[in-house]
Amino acid sequence: MEMRGFLLFWSVLTVFVAALSLGPSFAHVLESLPRLTKWSPALWREATVFNGQFLLFAVIGAPLDIAAILCPALLAWTLRADPFAFRFVLVAALLYAVSLALWFGLVRPANAVLATWTPGPIPENFEAVRLRWETGHMAVSAAKALGFISLCFGLLGVRHS
Repeated sequence: MEMRGFLLFWSVLTVFVAALSLGPSFAHVLESLPRLTKWSPALWREATVFNGQFLLFAVIGAPLDIAAILCPALLAWTLRADPFAFRFVLVAALLYAVSLALWFGLVRPANAVLATWTPGPIPENFEAVRLRWETGHMAVSAAKALGFISLCFGLLGVRHS
């Protein structure tokens, strides 16, 4: 495959992976308002903790999140001769890495607490854990959205000579 064909293939693959990584994070944001304002604590805990609603977010989402860092990083390396595209695509890779760091810093600690909850009374720390979990996902989504935008700018700026 010639370089131009490889670049096109890798660009499309990178955008696809980045979009698939952003999608579930954005879904968390879309559902957060009713989860924070309308759902009872019992419903939130039941759906989030006990019934595996987010199992595929881990099984499929985690590898996609890693790929959403690696694909733009390789694409940036491929575009290193094009400074404009290189910078934007590299920033995209970095923002997707920031999103993963945010997940580890904000969401994972909340998940660790959620893993200790058992059926019965609502835990005393429920509101704080729920707020951290929900806002953590919002922060992750924001970083991914900015990364996706940067990726698009970079690819729109690729010189086709």
